[in-house]
Amino acid sequence: MFLAINEMLKEKVRYTLVIAVITLISFLIFILSALALGLSNENTAAVNSWHTQSVALNKDADGNLSQSLMTQSMVTNLKKQSPAETVGIAPAIIKYKQNHRDAATYIGLDKSKAIYQTLKIVSGHQPTNQDEVLVSDKLKNKGLSLGDNITIGMLPKKLVVVGFVKQATYNMAPIVYGSLSNWSGVKGVSSHYAASGVISQKNIAIEDKENVSVLTRQQLFNKMPGYTAQNSTFLFMISFLIIISIVVVAIFLYILTIQKMPNLAVLRTQGIPSRYLIVNTLSETTIIMTIAVSLGLVLCAISSWLLPVAVPMYFDPYLIISVAFGLIITGIIAALIPIRLIMKIEPKQGIGG
Repeated sequence: MFLAINEMLKEKVRYTLVIAVITLISFLIFILSALALGLSNENTAAVNSWHTQSVALNKDADGNLSQSLMTQSMVTNLKKQSPAETVGIAPAIIKYKQNHRDAATYIGLDKSKAIYQTLKIVSGHQPTNQDEVLVSDKLKNKGLSLGDNITIGMLPKKLVVVGFVKQATYNMAPIVYGSLSNWSGVKGVSSHYAASGVISQKNIAIEDKENVSVLTRQQLFNKMPGYTAQNSTFLFMISFLIIISIVVVAIFLYILTIQKMPNLAVLRTQGIPSRYLIVNTLSETTIIMTIAVSLGLVLCAISSWLLPVAVPMYFDPYLIISVAFGLIITGIIAALIPIRLIMKIEPKQGIGG
């Protein structure tokens, strides 16, 4: 460690450039990880907040809950077999304050059931009648206020905003929580249909397997349009950047080791064992990676503070720490290449042998 620190202090410019490159790579990995998690959270936040275990929906919907339509008899049969709650989902356009329009998802719930009680109201109060709604706090940032009247989808009457809810997004769209009785009107379907699906915090048992399918929470997410492709894309990008970081560290350390070969040979001639030089290289790599990753974290924190609220970034401490340790470990793995060179150094090379 002593030799590594002194060497880095002596060659400040060289090691600063190495640290700068790795810092930028780690910064990009952190930002992409936060963005991937943020976009994923925009799709799944609401369903996760309901503590959903399984979902039953119309088999013809192919796993897309917002496209599912279930009759009253289907819902009644499901409720007889398992403790569950009905939910109606309808993608729609909301209109408010004359010319304001935003895409949203109307979710109709039974206010007496458990899901409604899990909603986290950040301002306002619970609806007291079927013409009052709770909306995502993301719409608050777009100018919607408590007490505003909104029209949504094909529902002819106006609804009143009485509260804002956090973690209220479904498939990238802000949610409007309202009465299940208004769902068919918002969606523009016959009152013959009672809901989009049935949600339970336990496994749902079904008898009508020809018309009804049951999905786990993760299966429901995977069926959301674009969800799997989006996550796969980010995973590929992050994995590719990690591979690049390994290659960059390996190349830099290899070049530095080649340049130091005469000095290392002299040290071997003086009786310094190869093990000491290997430990020095690993220490040097650990210091470089730790400094670079730490600077990457600082840049990421500054960026998250400067970026607008509209950018869907989510920083999970456990994920960030895992990625940071992963980057440091990949750097140490990359150090194995120059270590092979050090192991081949013979003492006679230091005296021209």
